[in-house]
Amino acid sequence: VFASRRAYDFIAMAIAEENLPVKIVCALPGLTTGYGPSHQATEDLAIFRGLPDMVVIDPCDACDVAGMVPAMLAHDGPVYARLLRGRVPSVLARHKPDYRFELGRAQLIRDGGDVLVVASGIMTMRALDAAEMLARDGIEVAVLHMPTIKPLDVPTILAEAGRGGRLVVTAENHTVNGGLGEAVARELLLAGVTPAFRMIGLPDAFLEAGALPTLHEMYGLSAARVAERIRGWL
Repeated sequence: VFASRRAYDFIAMAIAEENLPVKIVCALPGLTTGYGPSHQATEDLAIFRGLPDMVVIDPCDACDVAGMVPAMLAHDGPVYARLLRGRVPSVLARHKPDYRFELGRAQLIRDGGDVLVVASGIMTMRALDAAEMLARDGIEVAVLHMPTIKPLDVPTILAEAGRGGRLVVTAENHTVNGGLGEAVARELLLAGVTPAFRMIGLPDAFLEAGALPTLHEMYGLSAARVAERIRGWL
């Protein structure tokens, strides 16, 4: 929140407009702190997606974080990256052993014939957990991980969403306004790909303060709530 709100104009004028190779890496994205609206960067993706030439990264786990660092350094331009704080787990390689972070590329971590979840950040972890819960009910859930929000891997999104008969759900640790969900919906509509479509994200509101497990349950980011909502949409 201290970069996306407090320093935005300086970043826009002194970094983005000049297209300088400055890397902005900030902790506590979305709803990853219980300290309330002053510390909850629930709109940062929307803010930085709007800046020309700004690359935006939302990593899922330790593998993504390790892979995004050299990729950011190699990119000749400004980058905004979310960073998870504390002991960050390694999740993606357990589901896809050959997974490697690639700037601008989405990767299918899990396949399934009933639902496609397009997710970023910690919501990829939650989507994978929810997929395992739903599998017990015979519901097959595919998870497409989008570590780069801008530029968006449009060809992969269209290819996966175009596989007929699946509900497409976006999942993000960000307000439903201006983030991954709206970006994906725009590309689907422009391409004439029109599956049944739903969004999981934070509401258009200033959020409560409290313990994170309670807040994630309250605002629908827990794996159980993700599974519950998908089950209700089918």
